[in-house]
Amino acid sequence: MTSRIAATLAATFLFSAPLLGVAHASDAAPAQIDDALIEQIRDITAHQTVLISIKAQNERHKTLTQADIDALDKQWVEQRKSDKQPLIAQVLGSPLSGYLIREMAQSRGLFVEMFVMDNKGLNVGQSSITGDYWQGDEAKYQKTFLVGPDAVFADKVAVEKDTGHRLQQVNFTIKDPADGKPVGAITVEVDLDMLAMRRQQAAR
Repeated sequence: MTSRIAATLAATFLFSAPLLGVAHASDAAPAQIDDALIEQIRDITAHQTVLISIKAQNERHKTLTQADIDALDKQWVEQRKSDKQPLIAQVLGSPLSGYLIREMAQSRGLFVEMFVMDNKGLNVGQSSITGDYWQGDEAKYQKTFLVGPDAVFADKVAVEKDTGHRLQQVNFTIKDPADGKPVGAITVEVDLDMLAMRRQQAAR
């Protein structure tokens, strides 16, 4: 797994507007991700399937060592190149993955990818196969779950080579509503051009 942490941590700052308290990568385009969109995604994470799935995996993984995590991540990467993909199939076949796939489809192109992590940064559910299983060495986990229950991090804007659309990952901590403690995190890749078009249509 390629680590981007040193570069990302060195190149981030806080936007004062329009999204207060959200860490952004420094070369991001003018922010289009705002509080309304964050709340829309939070509504998705409020479904009981999300919390139940994360807490169940946290319990299963509570004794994992870093060596265990590295071994699982290696399995995932190797299985991506293989016809036999038991670990990938297990995650993609989970109720949470099914829920995220449906939510992404219902967004009608606004959300390009969605995945949820447990308290160690391991995938719990996802809308498609990610490049790796462990996100714990990346900013999407380190700048959310490790920061606190209300942390939000918007990553750098990237351009999709086939469509030319601008994409941006928004990541935030998922907390247990019962006690407010962090249990995991979510990453949602947003199509900024689709978002802009939706807002223009709504303003007419």
